[in-house]
Amino acid sequence: MRRKLLAAGLAGVAAAAALAGPAAADTTGDTIVTLTVNAAGGLSITVPATANIGNGVEGTTVSGQLGPVTVLDQRGSLTPNWTATVVSTDFVTGGGSSGETIPNINVLYWSGPATGTAGSGTFTPGQPTAAQAVIINTPKVAFSKTGGTGNNFASWNPTLQVNIPDGTVEGVYTGTVTHSVV
Repeated sequence: MRRKLLAAGLAGVAAAAALAGPAAADTTGDTIVTLTVNAAGGLSITVPATANIGNGVEGTTVSGQLGPVTVLDQRGSLTPNWTATVVSTDFVTGGGSSGETIPNINVLYWSGPATGTAGSGTFTPGQPTAAQAVIINTPKVAFSKTGGTGNNFASWNPTLQVNIPDGTVEGVYTGTVTHSVV
C-alpha cells in the first residue's frame, strides 16, 4: 500500500509539473551598488613665514613680492567655491611708548595673476595688475574661485607696497599680513 501511495504521489507531482510548463530562468540581474567618496581634506591656505620687501627713505614707496600664497581645496565638493582675503597690521619699529608706526592705511597689495591652478572652475585674482592695488587696512579679496566641482588649488605671488610717510624715523619696521580663506 505504501508503494501505491508513493507511486500516486509521484504521479501527482509529475502531473502538476506538466501542467505548470517549463520553469523560466532569468537571463539578467541588476545589483544596485553604492560607495562613499570621502573628502581628502579641507580648505587650507599656506603663506610664506617671513618676507623682506626692501628698504627706502621717508617719502618713498618700498615694494616687493611676499612669496607664494596657495589655497588648497580638498573638500571634494560639488560646489567648491572659496574666497581668500588679505589684511595688514600697522608696521612698527622700536618698543614700548617710543615705538614709531607706519599706519596700515599706507600698505597696498596686489595679488597678480595665478602662478598655478588645478581643477575646474574660474580662478579670479583680486588685483591682476599693479594698477588695481588696494589698501589693506581692512580685509580685501586677494583671490577667489567659483564653479567647477571637486578638489582644486590656486597659487599666486602677491606684491606689497608700503608708502613711507614724511617724517618716518629710521629703523626696521615689522607688520603682519594675514591671508584667510573661506
